[in-house]
Amino acid sequence: MSFNSTVLPQTISHPTAAELYSAAGTDFDALNTLEKWWVQWYIYFGDPIIATGLLSFTLHEIVYFGRCIPWIIIDAIPYFRKWKLQPNKVPSPKEQWECTKLVLLSHFTIELPGIWLFHPLTEFFGMRTWQAPFPHWTTIGLQVAGFFVFEDFYHFVAHQALHYGPLYRHIHKLHHKYSAPFGLAAEYAHPLETLILALGTLGGPILWTMYSGDFHIVTMYLWVTLRLFQAIDAHSGYDFPWSLQHILPFWSGADHHDFHHMAFTNNYSTSFRWWDHLFGTDDKYRAYKAKLKAAKSQGKD
Repeated sequence: MSFNSTVLPQTISHPTAAELYSAAGTDFDALNTLEKWWVQWYIYFGDPIIATGLLSFTLHEIVYFGRCIPWIIIDAIPYFRKWKLQPNKVPSPKEQWECTKLVLLSHFTIELPGIWLFHPLTEFFGMRTWQAPFPHWTTIGLQVAGFFVFEDFYHFVAHQALHYGPLYRHIHKLHHKYSAPFGLAAEYAHPLETLILALGTLGGPILWTMYSGDFHIVTMYLWVTLRLFQAIDAHSGYDFPWSLQHILPFWSGADHHDFHHMAFTNNYSTSFRWWDHLFGTDDKYRAYKAKLKAAKSQGKD
């Protein structure tokens, strides 16, 4: 199979992607369609650092705002109010735009440098970027599952720390501007909070790569995609009968995190409920749910 496609002009001193594939003896004919597209992307840009950085940031923006769009549409349709956890607090277009402006500022001034620097750092410890083929799907799945567990515990601890007096007043209070959260507000935060909590998302892959040397950035892309979906959905403000927490009872979901924004306490974890339950930091949440259940039961009588 030929990969003699047009490439961008080269001004780099380190090996180009084409040279790296040649030196690695990559068998292009043995690659699947996605892996061939991956190779073409790197050969087109030539410089693996530019190709990886651009792909990483573009993916983050597409996933983040792409996942927010359905929630923006749902917020605009009154029919869905029956599933909104705080139905009397629907974000206005002005609030959503104000939120979007700060999120974009954060993305380009805080997250872009972090994303761009992540892959050279992790590549130093052995992460693969341009290489093909990809790892087996079971390897990817197990690593992503481990990252979910790691990030959840890290966030549980760090989030509680951010509720400590001075840290809350000067850093975390900004994220709590919206007592009834919505999808776009998932990354509405102080720059320091963005950096602190990003360590939970990036720390798992970095530590795993340092320990094992067995990590491919395509696994990182899947992990970041799922993590963004989780964060945005948790801030959506909606609890549907088909929401994941009704299928997996240990999953946090919007119902769990919405209470945290409404009450400014409890439910500090991101993906799972077990740490809050184990350490009793969901006591007010469980009391609130019991009160709602009792009121609903009385209403039926």
